[in-house]
Amino acid sequence: MKAAAFEYVRAGSVDDAISSLATDGSQVLAGGQSLVPLLNMRLARPSLLVDVNGLGELAYVRRDGEHVEIGALTRQRVVETSDVVRRDVPLLAQALRHVGHVATRNRGTLGGSLAHADPAAELPAVAVALDAELLVRGPRGERVIGAREFFEGPFRTVLTPGELLTAVRFPVRQAACAIEELSRRSKDLALVAVFVTLEQDDGRCARARIAVAGAGPTPIRAVAAEELLRGRPLDDTVIAEAAREIAAATDPPSDLHAPADYRREMAAVLGRRALTKAVR
Repeated sequence: MKAAAFEYVRAGSVDDAISSLATDGSQVLAGGQSLVPLLNMRLARPSLLVDVNGLGELAYVRRDGEHVEIGALTRQRVVETSDVVRRDVPLLAQALRHVGHVATRNRGTLGGSLAHADPAAELPAVAVALDAELLVRGPRGERVIGAREFFEGPFRTVLTPGELLTAVRFPVRQAACAIEELSRRSKDLALVAVFVTLEQDDGRCARARIAVAGAGPTPIRAVAAEELLRGRPLDDTVIAEAAREIAAATDPPSDLHAPADYRREMAAVLGRRALTKAVR
């Protein structure tokens, strides 16, 4: 199939993009790895595409105090191979290996994946797990949105007409991390995936951060499991208790790929594996 007819504008600046995005039915074109297939299948029918690929000021990776700030237009492969990201935000670097293939990561952008808000995607779950902050500019100025507030539902965010995601700020965390993901085929979107960072103190959990993708309308933060782990020895019994709490936090859908009960059970299995891997 071919895309339905639309108007096209190539933004020359961030302000230019914001002005164009105020038009009803407008949509951002960045890497296009999710949007273009939707256009071709006519599942997306924007009246105007605002191409931001010329905005080089939105493509960067830099350490800023206790944060790593990444421009929204930074290609996923650039983020994945960044020494700064690998050292200071290792969960993000690890997660990117699960995102599509290298060819798609060469074009796909960090901000595009977050704004697309697929609840089965890896990057939104990483942002939720790490308490990332999303920097947004619009007609009313700039605002900073916590990742847990940014996602409203499947493919829905709090972005309003005219707003553009410009950067993402990740806290620097010196912690062990692990990812466990279940998908139908290698590099497919996850049926369920669990993301863990773990800080230990003499064999006990000092702090844990746990998020789940593919098990609800948005990425899920397993807060109860994190609290259960805090201050306790990280043995098999405690990890099994935490895994049950991870599953209890989910609200998975049933679809042609997997029923809800199976996804919930897999959240526990993958959670146990991820926690065990992080401990080791």
